[in-house]
Amino acid sequence: PSRHGTLALVVILLLRCCCFSFVQSQPSPSSLYTILVSQPRQTIWGLGFEIQSDSIGSGNNGLPNETTSVPHDLVDEEKMRLYKDMLTGFRYVRLAMGLYLRGNDPSQKLIIERYAGQMEGLANMTKFAGLEGADVEYWSPAPYWKSNNQYISGHLASYNESFLNDFGDALIQDIKYLGSHGIPVKMWGLQNEPPVGQQAGSCVYSCCGYTTAQYTQTFSIVAPRIKASFPSVHVHVDSWGGQQSQPLLARNATMLQYIDGWTYHRIGADSTMQIEQQKEFLDGAAGKVVYNNEYEYLDGKTSPYRCINTAQSIMNWFVFEQSPTWFWLHALKPTYNSESEGYGLGLWRPWDDNNTDHYPQIQKGYWDYIGSNWNALAGFLRYMPWDVVRVEVTEPTASGTGAIRTEQRILAYLRPNDKKLVIVITNRNETANYDFVIKIPQLVSSSTTFSGHLFQSNVTDKALGDIHLVANDQETNNNGHHHDDDDDNDDDDDGGGPKDDDAADTFKRTIQ
Repeated sequence: PSRHGTLALVVILLLRCCCFSFVQSQPSPSSLYTILVSQPRQTIWGLGFEIQSDSIGSGNNGLPNETTSVPHDLVDEEKMRLYKDMLTGFRYVRLAMGLYLRGNDPSQKLIIERYAGQMEGLANMTKFAGLEGADVEYWSPAPYWKSNNQYISGHLASYNESFLNDFGDALIQDIKYLGSHGIPVKMWGLQNEPPVGQQAGSCVYSCCGYTTAQYTQTFSIVAPRIKASFPSVHVHVDSWGGQQSQPLLARNATMLQYIDGWTYHRIGADSTMQIEQQKEFLDGAAGKVVYNNEYEYLDGKTSPYRCINTAQSIMNWFVFEQSPTWFWLHALKPTYNSESEGYGLGLWRPWDDNNTDHYPQIQKGYWDYIGSNWNALAGFLRYMPWDVVRVEVTEPTASGTGAIRTEQRILAYLRPNDKKLVIVITNRNETANYDFVIKIPQLVSSSTTFSGHLFQSNVTDKALGDIHLVANDQETNNNGHHHDDDDDNDDDDDGGGPKDDDAADTFKRTIQ
């Protein structure tokens, strides 16, 4: 059936409302996509998220004394539902040091839990969700190190070598503290959004401003100490503009040995940015990976269109910037914060929220999904295990322009264990259908079955039926899906992986 103007994501994997049918006719070059499984690209590690493990004022205004947070506020069964139903599939949790983890030791040099059970809750989340570990980043260091002796606003109190050596030692102790409390640290960043907070009064929650020179000076002393103590920790720069905003480090051969990746915040950006500005993101990377480690919508709004835009942001970072990972912002946000619908994959009701006129379905201590945010990621979390390998896809160009199609996107990858092929397709055009004609020159076997899964802003993992491909263009008709998941049942002794042969099966998917 035709469903014009309905946005969706499909995992053969498909994104958008879609119908699939196989075609035996010669495909039009204007809609032909060729999956080149013999041309592997980067390994995709998995996805990340942030957790609000302490309170923040509505509209990100201030640091209340209340302990409004997750998993702390949730009743026991809702904690486990969060871990198993939402967070399983993610690889990393981003910990906002000095913001959502902002307790202090007596000297105010170190960051520890602010309330009893905070670390235990984060450790349980890490364990039961099956996370590998944390990306530890500072919104602000502990007050002792700040010019104003507080988390909000300000900058470092000094940049002399002795001070920065002591500062580096304190940051090492923070990592050890997390590890000793059941949270392995896998990634580390000196400062979230270093330009923020440079001007007095420009920040109303935790931040620490750095000029480019200050960031370079601090990193040059601190990062070698971090790497010496934790050689396997992935160090990234700078959760804002990557190598473009830290050119002094990007051109410093000595410092490059301490940098593993460049991180960007292209928050709520149109997914087309990754296509049109590819050169900007890759120039000067010096062989380091490039990725986006925060994504949300700052106006606090969500929509079906944004659902597909978010999914395409993930896909385009992987395809055009060859990123190994991508981070959404929050798992859950409180029901009474104005920014919550643009920031969270879901909402929880804190125990002091008595206004049941909004989100009446959510009880205190319980949570619910924000479908138009959650369903943009859900297909990847369910059908993209850690360490998949992206494969090349040749794409048609937009009619009359010769440009890559920005509204119709595709991603293909091989799962790490069984080498099964997964294809993700989207159509962000709200009014026009689009036919994806997909060709696979290196077929897994002479008879291959794909299963389809549909995700929309209000639909989670709708089965679209099986798609049977037979070599030499002998195809059958079936309704299809969102994520297409290779479900080859062939028993040949080829290990289940792709092999080169002359078969070139072609099938068509119409996303409406």
